[in-house]
Amino acid sequence: MDRIIDGIIARRKAVVAAFLTVAVVCAAMIPFVGVNYDMVDYLPDEAQSTTAVSIMNDEFAQAVPNANVLVHDVGIAQALALKHKIAEVEGVEGVMWLDGVVDVTVPLEMADASTVETYYRDGDALFQVTVAEGSESTAVPALRALVDEAGSGNAVSGGAADTAQTTASTSKEAGGAALILVPVIILLLVLSTTSWIEPLLFIAAIGVSILINMGTNIVLGQVSFITFSVSPILQLAVSLDYAIFLLHAFAAERQRTPNVERAMALAMRRSLSTIAASAVTTLFGFAALAFMQFQIGADLGINLVKGIVFSFFTVMVFLPAVTLSLYKLIDKTRHRLLMPSFKNVGKVLSKVRVPALVLVLALVVPAFLGQSHTVFTYQNSEPDPNLRAGADTLMIQDEFGQQNAGVVLVPRGDVAAEAEGMIALDRAEVDHVTGVISYASTVGAAIPQGFLDQSVIDQFYSPNYARIIAYTSTDVESDEAFSTVEAVQQAAARHYDTYYTAGQSANLYDMKNIVAVDNVVVSAVAIIAILIVLLVTFRSLTLPLVLLLTIESGIWINLSIPYFMGESVNFIGYLVINTVQLGATIDYGILLTTHYLRHRRRVPARKAAHLALGETFPSLLVSAGILATAGFALGFSSSMSAVSSLGFLLARGALLSLTLVTCFLPALLVLLDRVIRRTTWHANFAPVAAAEPAVPAASEVVDAASPVAAEGSEPAPLPASEGDES
Repeated sequence: MDRIIDGIIARRKAVVAAFLTVAVVCAAMIPFVGVNYDMVDYLPDEAQSTTAVSIMNDEFAQAVPNANVLVHDVGIAQALALKHKIAEVEGVEGVMWLDGVVDVTVPLEMADASTVETYYRDGDALFQVTVAEGSESTAVPALRALVDEAGSGNAVSGGAADTAQTTASTSKEAGGAALILVPVIILLLVLSTTSWIEPLLFIAAIGVSILINMGTNIVLGQVSFITFSVSPILQLAVSLDYAIFLLHAFAAERQRTPNVERAMALAMRRSLSTIAASAVTTLFGFAALAFMQFQIGADLGINLVKGIVFSFFTVMVFLPAVTLSLYKLIDKTRHRLLMPSFKNVGKVLSKVRVPALVLVLALVVPAFLGQSHTVFTYQNSEPDPNLRAGADTLMIQDEFGQQNAGVVLVPRGDVAAEAEGMIALDRAEVDHVTGVISYASTVGAAIPQGFLDQSVIDQFYSPNYARIIAYTSTDVESDEAFSTVEAVQQAAARHYDTYYTAGQSANLYDMKNIVAVDNVVVSAVAIIAILIVLLVTFRSLTLPLVLLLTIESGIWINLSIPYFMGESVNFIGYLVINTVQLGATIDYGILLTTHYLRHRRRVPARKAAHLALGETFPSLLVSAGILATAGFALGFSSSMSAVSSLGFLLARGALLSLTLVTCFLPALLVLLDRVIRRTTWHANFAPVAAAEPAVPAASEVVDAASPVAAEGSEPAPLPASEGDES
């Protein structure tokens, strides 16, 4: 390790050049990393809807319609001409309209009224369009241009339109979140450091790691839009502390030795274990996401783990090199510490210690039960009337009602059996089904397939499967939609041994069932992993449980608030916050507890808690402020419910964790002092009667793990033993 550190310092210019070169190359690769906007692709292979989509991709030329095109004031002939134009739009694989289900050459009054009104009513035509996956961002604007030429007030909606809107918004909104976050981070760092240039070094170090992380995603081929939007912001928010730890350790060492290279070497050695421990707890929290069946968790978790690893090496290699290259500039831009002293904050917080203990213990059980009954949403976003996609969706729903298409795939066989069995879906057996399109219902079981054009047959039959499309009047996501999916599956099961369902509602229904299992698994994995880290760190049976209870209480309260307010939460936000809040904020408890244990060897429990709060509160305030700002930035800047929901949960979770660590955790430490003494290896607590109520030496006020000096404008020196211990 000494050789590596000495090598980094001796070749600092080469190190800086190498990292900057890699960062530039990775930044150039970012545009070539694919971004996947289809959540269905992350369902496990064994899910019904995943299998159905795979079968349709392999065996059917035309997929399920994923867009609705509404055109006002057109006659039958004009509508047929428009259908032809729509089919010619690049990226459009197929168009379904009235002429595909009834004979439009005879008076429409002779056809089934409900079937006609599904596609044509009061002179308005509604086309069911299939847009190829990956072509949404070009095909949807082209469709809008086409219908706008046909007249004003026409609309395009559906899953393809939503994907096109998400594609257009993702990059813009990620940049918007950064514009909110970075200035606030710089302000917090200016207040908590003693050089105007240091905050820029912090941002530069983590910024380089973010560019490397995003660029190396090219190895993965693609990432989800959630990962693309959230990962850089979370990486910045949770790993910025690493840079702060190192530079404050460097400042402390410079007080001991005038040799800057020697000071940096000592700082790197002293802060290595602290930064590694912080990174490991966060890494385990993120890694737990990879245990989700719903692979969006692995996509985000792997990316965040990769980001933490890159941040660690960037801080331990690049930041020392660039700091030594610019230390003279750092010295020239020194200023007094602008953040007020919090050394007596323990006196203030001690007054709420008992009420906080009583309140949290009273809330923890209702919060745990409440969060377990939170109502989830599974769609990416709700229609926003301020956006074209949302306005078009609401218009079509208002004029034609819900147009929710689902697919049932059954083994190809007897057409008569299909007519007797699956046609029962149409109104007779299943509520909310407004129409069923199959070979038997559209062409007729009595008409031999040899008399028909092959293109007509291919719409309904593959070599092995028959495809039935059922239209329902439900929302894509609702209790009625999910009960309809269940009813369709039950109807299919009565007539076929093998069947598969697909469509937006079927996909969301599968997500719902999978998430119920994922939530338990991910939470358990994260808790067990971090519990092991805490056991090793503190060599105590009690302290890990105390810390986990503190942070988990904050998580349960955070996630129960939507339930008690009667609100729903996007399932991505719920699942991710279980691990992110735990992994990112457990460090708050570790930092406070480490300081408490040190002081507890000399002073009583209450005094130790008071001193620990005074030393760590500035650090906790800055860290929680950065994480909360990152959450608010995502929440306010994103129009995607999955991202905005995660953002607001993260912001609220950071503030709750800060509150519980500074109010509830000290109360637990004092209350359980005797138990902690007996269950901690070599606790060496001072006897209560013999404990000295002395104020700690100046060398104990600043810790290598503290981003902010507790008092004074310059960090005080630490004895080597104290620094190593921290």
